[in-house]
Amino acid sequence: MKEKIQMTTPLVEMDGDEMTRILWKMIKDELILPFVDLKTEYYDLGLVKRDETRDQITIESAEATKKYGVAVKCATITPNAQRMTEYNLHEMWKSPNGTIRSILDGTVFRTPITIPSIKPAVKNWELPITIARHAYGDVYKSVELRVDEPGVAKLVFDGESGKHEEVVIQNFKGAGVLQGMHNLDKSIRSFAHSCFKFALDSHQDVWFSTKDTISKKYDAQFKVIFEEVFEEYKAEFEKQGLEYFYTLIDDAVARVIRSKGGYIWACKNYDGDVMSDMVSTAFGSLAMMTSVLVSPDGNYEYEAAHGTVTRHYYRYLENNKDISVTSTNPMATIFAWSGALRKRGEKDGNKELQNFGDQLEAACFDTLNEGICTKDLVNLMEGITPKAVNSAEFIGAIRERLEKRLG
Repeated sequence: MKEKIQMTTPLVEMDGDEMTRILWKMIKDELILPFVDLKTEYYDLGLVKRDETRDQITIESAEATKKYGVAVKCATITPNAQRMTEYNLHEMWKSPNGTIRSILDGTVFRTPITIPSIKPAVKNWELPITIARHAYGDVYKSVELRVDEPGVAKLVFDGESGKHEEVVIQNFKGAGVLQGMHNLDKSIRSFAHSCFKFALDSHQDVWFSTKDTISKKYDAQFKVIFEEVFEEYKAEFEKQGLEYFYTLIDDAVARVIRSKGGYIWACKNYDGDVMSDMVSTAFGSLAMMTSVLVSPDGNYEYEAAHGTVTRHYYRYLENNKDISVTSTNPMATIFAWSGALRKRGEKDGNKELQNFGDQLEAACFDTLNEGICTKDLVNLMEGITPKAVNSAEFIGAIRERLEKRLG
C-alpha cells in the first residue's frame, strides 16, 4: 500500500452528536485514516462533554481554530427544554455554532453539492448559488416587548459622552408588540471582508442585497460599509474579471430566480437564514449542502449545513446500534472533511493533501453518478436507475472509488 499522505499542521477537530457523530467516525475510519497520517487537535463538542465542561470546551475549540487556522466540525445539538430533561443538563447551553461564530467573527457560506442526475427545481439554474449569511445581530439578538395598554414606545440612546437621542416608535392606542434590534459597524465590516475574500478565493461574483430604500439608516449602513470595503478589493476583482453588485432584496430574489447561478449572494442574518434553506431545497436536499465559516483574518471552520439527524439516531439505538437500518446521507459531512483537508493543504503548501481533498470529493461524485445513493436521494434522481444503500454501504462504495483514484 502507498505511504500515507503526511500533514505538518493539525486540523482542529470538533466532534458532535447523535447520528452525525456515528457517521463522523465511519468517515474517518474508512475515508481518511487509511490514506492520510491525520493530525488533529481534538475537541469533543458532544452535548454530554459540553455540559461536563460548562461549555468551556466550545470556547477552547474556537480559540484553537484561531491558533491553527482550519477546523472541521461535526453537527451538534443545541438544547431545548426536551434535551434538558433527556441529557439531565445543568443549563440550556447556547448553540455551539453561535459561540464559535462570535469568537471567530465569521461569516457562514453555504453551497449546494450538485450532480447531473438531480436537477434544480429552478430549471435555469446551471451552477451552485452560495449564500453568505451575516451571522451576527438583527432579529437574532433582538429584544421584545408585549404591550397590553395604550402608551408611547420610544427608541432611546444615551451615549457615554452624555449625548441623548430618542425617537418615538409608536403611539399605541391599544395592545401590540415591540422589537428592538441592532448591529455593529465592526461586524458588518468583517462580513464584507469575508465575502470579498471568499469571492476571490472561489472566483465568484458577489451580489449583496438589503432594503435601504425603506430602512434608510439600518440597512443603508450595510450598503455604505460594503461599498467602502469593496474599494480595497476592487482592483483584484477587476483583475479576475469579477463583479460586485448591489440591489434591493426583493429585486435580488427575482434576479436569482432568473439567473443561471454561479455567484455568492450575501445576505443579512435573517435573509441568509431563509434563503439558504430555499436554495438548498431548490437544488435538491439539505444533506447536499456544504457550510464553511470564514473569518476576516483568514480562519476557516468546515461543517455540514444540516443537524444531527435525530430520527435516524433513535432508530439506530432501537436496533441495538445496527448501522444497516439507517440510510443517512453523509455527503455534506464528507465534504466538510475534504474542504478542511484541502484548505489545510493550501495553507501549508501541501499539494498531496490538497489533491486528496479533491479526489475524495471526486470519488463521492463517481459513486452518485453510478446511481449508488442513500434513500433521501432516490426520488430526486433522473436519467439513471438509483440503487438505495445504507450509510455503511455508501461510504464503502466511496472508499472503493477513492482507492482507484489514488492508485
